[in-house]
Amino acid sequence: MSNKYDVIVIGSGPAGYVAAIRAAQLGLKTACVEKWRDKDGKGVNGGTCLNVGCIPSKALLDSSHKYHEAHAAFGGHGISTGDVQIDVPSMIKRKDKIVKQMNSGISGLFKANKVDSLFGSGKLLAGKKVQVIDADGNESVYEAENVILASGSVPVNIPPAPVDGEVIVDSTGALEFQEVPERLGVIGAGVIGLELGSVWGRLGSKVVCLEALDSFLAIMDQTIAKEAKKILTKQGLDIRLSCRVTGTEVVEKGGKKEVVVTYTDQDGKDATETFDKLIVCVGRRPFTDGLLSEDCGVKLDERGSIYVNDLCSTSAPGVWAIGDVVRGPMLAHKGSEEGVMVAERIAGEKTVMNYDIIPNVIYTHPEIAAVGKTEEQLKADGEEYKVGTFPFIAIGRAVAADEGEGMVKMIAHEKTDRVLGCHIVGPNAADLVQQVAIAMEFGSTAEDIGLTVFGHPTFSEAVKEAALAVNGHAIHMPNRKKR
Repeated sequence: MSNKYDVIVIGSGPAGYVAAIRAAQLGLKTACVEKWRDKDGKGVNGGTCLNVGCIPSKALLDSSHKYHEAHAAFGGHGISTGDVQIDVPSMIKRKDKIVKQMNSGISGLFKANKVDSLFGSGKLLAGKKVQVIDADGNESVYEAENVILASGSVPVNIPPAPVDGEVIVDSTGALEFQEVPERLGVIGAGVIGLELGSVWGRLGSKVVCLEALDSFLAIMDQTIAKEAKKILTKQGLDIRLSCRVTGTEVVEKGGKKEVVVTYTDQDGKDATETFDKLIVCVGRRPFTDGLLSEDCGVKLDERGSIYVNDLCSTSAPGVWAIGDVVRGPMLAHKGSEEGVMVAERIAGEKTVMNYDIIPNVIYTHPEIAAVGKTEEQLKADGEEYKVGTFPFIAIGRAVAADEGEGMVKMIAHEKTDRVLGCHIVGPNAADLVQQVAIAMEFGSTAEDIGLTVFGHPTFSEAVKEAALAVNGHAIHMPNRKKR
């Protein structure tokens, strides 16, 4: 294996492996460094997203939703199932099998595109050299014309709730429970907290989410956030806002460990809750530990992210950074698109990325999804806008599928009618919002979407009707008087 490459990528998560594949497709001699090892100690690609993030969490979300439907919803369809049981170890094994399958998929893609896998811890040295130390401590140094840093992110730890990997866990540990906790605490009611809380809540846990902020899903459009909170609360999630955790104590009771959580409630009073398991989900931070030598020339910003310009170029010539380790939302698809952009720019193309149209999804049930500006952002910017909303309960396909909760909210410019944002809580929201993302990419107006023929009956009709409602033309509900 050569020690000289056109491109070396450090990290093989969604940003890194996509960058490596695209670079190789463009004829660049490429290697990808990855330190992740599976449960058997074997080096595998995929990073956090594939191994302990997006993919395994969705596997558990789907398994738990199927259990919930069989346990609580099939009867309404005339389907008798008898006594439904959940085998948690088997569910976890299925999740692990899916992860392994996806690991193999990336390995196959690397082989097909002639990307060299270098398993070990990568470190950028001066002069675009990359040091790789493998699991046995052996050191190799490689040279590259270009280096792409894609080292990802890790969970944020907080002093009041130190993770012990047994009773107090982070998002990784929450994917490995071997039984359903009777009482489950979740610190943080953001994306990860809601998804993991939903998994175990569907399976029977009494879930309490302690959120320090006084607003629910502050990054989302608040019309949608309020609707989502109402739905999730009805499902059994106990979401408590303005609750700041101040301490935890793991105790043993009846031969079993549990954790006592102390927090200040929304009234500023001290309170306690006792849980069998506690998940700490207070966010993620860029992972740069051991990544950069002092003389490599790469600078960090005030938040600990690698500083890059709009094209993901760092302060060191020929060194790029993408994904969670740089500014912007920590979303797998955002990192992947940055990976494509950087690989193509290295190859001499003029590719740019539209950061204004990046979908964001929370995979609860129903899903919560958004693209573009929220109403709150537009108000703060002083921009003129108009809004159309449409409920799924008025969509025949949704009612037939017992998926009538939620709504679509479309926002367009007051004068030009150009779509500025779309926000959804409802069935298949992740896929529906992508339709609007495509429309926005082409500068479509609400009228354009309203004039488009949508199949019937489909969930997508809610998108069309919301677009029509922007201008008071919705067909399947009374239109609100436009301001």
